[in-house]
Amino acid sequence: MNAADGHERTFAPPGTVGGRAFAQSWWGRAWLKALEDTALDGAQLRKGRTYARKGAVGAVSVRPGRITAVVQDPDSSHCRSDVLLQQLSDEEWDRFLDMAVDRSGHIAALLDREMPPHLVEDAAAAGVDLLPGPGDLEPECSCDSWDHCPHTAALCYQVAGLLDQDPFVLLLMRGRGERELLDELQARSMSRAARPGPEADGTPADGTPVGGTAANGTAANGSRQETSQEGIRADEAFAAVGLLPPLPPLPPPPDGPGRPPSLDTESGPPPGIDPAALEFLAADATARACALLADALAADHEHRPVGADLTPRQDAVRLAATAPEGRITARLAEGSGRDPAALALAVRAWQCGGAAALAVLEERWTPGAEALARARTQLEQAWEDGARPALGADRDRWTVAGTDAQLRYGRDGRWWPYRKDRGRWTPAGPGDHDPAAALAVVLDEG
Repeated sequence: MNAADGHERTFAPPGTVGGRAFAQSWWGRAWLKALEDTALDGAQLRKGRTYARKGAVGAVSVRPGRITAVVQDPDSSHCRSDVLLQQLSDEEWDRFLDMAVDRSGHIAALLDREMPPHLVEDAAAAGVDLLPGPGDLEPECSCDSWDHCPHTAALCYQVAGLLDQDPFVLLLMRGRGERELLDELQARSMSRAARPGPEADGTPADGTPVGGTAANGTAANGSRQETSQEGIRADEAFAAVGLLPPLPPLPPPPDGPGRPPSLDTESGPPPGIDPAALEFLAADATARACALLADALAADHEHRPVGADLTPRQDAVRLAATAPEGRITARLAEGSGRDPAALALAVRAWQCGGAAALAVLEERWTPGAEALARARTQLEQAWEDGARPALGADRDRWTVAGTDAQLRYGRDGRWWPYRKDRGRWTPAGPGDHDPAAALAVVLDEG
């Protein structure tokens, strides 16, 4: 509860902590770092952590310059423990308040119970140290220890959790309560807004906008300014890396893509808009996004090669492979410069092997002599003497004499089986680096 003047706050006994960290916020961790850098005996700190985890710390009283609690020993005896922290002088408070008024984001962060690193950095630039450093946490305990004992250490560990919840606890230790600070900030803001002079039109005499930055990156009052109130600067985040908690684990990928909203409404679509086609594209985008996310979260993602981007003509075939028959496939055929039969053939190739199989269907090229000679050797070895089918070679396409079977050699180094169906050479299966295996597929051999 709060005292009437706001200069003392008493918190109920924190209770047991268990295995979780005492501090989650970076400023709570900075408080503990000051404790651990001050204490000379690490064994006493370890005992203090044990005391705090077991709930040995009683109600905590926070006042300017001091925190107090009664701490119970394992033998049920009690010690009154205090930890002292130097209060800020009136002059230091003036500098801090002026700095905070200049930066409305600082006030908003405090009201959200946050203490961003740039607030502490700006305060330090104004000559005000908010967070304690080594030697700043001075212990006093009825056990008469001259250094931090288990009792004062346990008190500090429990106060770190209070700082996590409310950084105004730290400011109260430095000498000012929350209500007092907010009243002073409001008064200074109103006074500054009503102040006449060159800044009345929002521009001071030197041409630097109020609250903005000059060409050298400093504000009109000489303090450092940021270009945005959102987030923090990269150098500030890097400076706090030793104090910040670890990032949480990545969430698991979704089980599957979500369902896009239906566009079937009472009102008709605008001219030129096909709701069914738009719904199909939305569903495709959702499925691709889900697949990309799953791939990005895979353990070996960084070792996988980056696939080449599809051309609009290739992407039309990819879309047609999952599109419903009707207007959508007709539009995809027209848009990709194919007739419906050619698009159906391209879809068949895509289903056999994606973009590589589509290239084999639609492109002609001349393989190197070494690759062709290696393929002839593989074919000779696959059949007994004189039993190999006779093949007529035409660049990348080898046709079995007297049959409707053909092999096509792709730029990816695989042989693709084809079968003539109603006068069209049609993909008959996936590619294979062994031409004999590919030919067995199209000849229906084992």
